[in-house]
Amino acid sequence: MSPAIEIDQVYPGLFVWQNYDPMVKADLFSTALEAAPGLFLIDPISLAREAFAELTNTRRLAGVIVTNANHHRDSVRLADRFSLALFAHSEASLPLEVRQLQTLEEGTLLAEELRVIAIEGAAPGEITLHHPKDGGTMIVGDALINFAPYGFTFLPAKYCSNPKRMRHSLRHLLDFEFERMVFAHGTPLLKSARRQLEQLLSSYG
Repeated sequence: MSPAIEIDQVYPGLFVWQNYDPMVKADLFSTALEAAPGLFLIDPISLAREAFAELTNTRRLAGVIVTNANHHRDSVRLADRFSLALFAHSEASLPLEVRQLQTLEEGTLLAEELRVIAIEGAAPGEITLHHPKDGGTMIVGDALINFAPYGFTFLPAKYCSNPKRMRHSLRHLLDFEFERMVFAHGTPLLKSARRQLEQLLSSYG
């Protein structure tokens, strides 16, 4: 897959970029989030040099985060190139030779503000990240998607290890306040994301 050539700031301190991967026949989305120690790159696919320079020119890199075992993408190369910590759940199956691998579990708090929420029943090592600033942002791996023809919905059952357990785990997201949600597969929801998730979950009882 060729590098993405554009990056969009969808909200102050929140950036996304995307590209089509012919191997999986889907658009892959990546996120960068500004927190107190700097910029976290989440499920990063490769970026063209000019776009990466635009993103990082005035921002310190704080680390790379992988949200599940399917999202290694460009994370190992970036962590190695910039000597960054690489954060992932213990079941995310990252290579043993990663030099600064740090394990994330349910409730882990990164930079005293970015909280890890483990999601069971989706991909191995699935996590969601909550950032409370300015009404709150949820950063989702595979458990929720938002692209045609599905719209905003759950990961299709054929890709889940246990769809019912995944939906139950996703209910824990409602314990937090958030206005926005960004995805590894899909267009960000920038308004009323918590309400939309609540409606989606209620439709499944």
